[in-house]
Amino acid sequence: MSEPCTWCRVPVGDDDGFRLTGRHGRAVFCRLEHVVPWVMSGSPFDAAATGPTAESELGLGVCAQCGADLEADAVVLVRHRGPHRIGDGFCDVNHLAAWAKQGGRFRAGA
Repeated sequence: MSEPCTWCRVPVGDDDGFRLTGRHGRAVFCRLEHVVPWVMSGSPFDAAATGPTAESELGLGVCAQCGADLEADAVVLVRHRGPHRIGDGFCDVNHLAAWAKQGGRFRAGA
């Protein structure tokens, strides 16, 4: 089953793309690059069930951008790559956007 990318509406398969969860809802992206214009447009989350999801409990304790301890209102981005799930936590969507602009996990010097 697929879901549409929150930014461009292209179908994103269950084993592909990125899923973002936070207290305001969730978002799905086919590409990391789509996070940046989404944040710039006001970060309109899709409605999501309240409470933690399996993806939001990956044991992430610090922000991938600044290294600060994550608070209850943090957001979690999970990369779906086949059967694998690779998670990163962020203080907020602005830290997520800055991280994505710098290349995410593949940024220089990371």
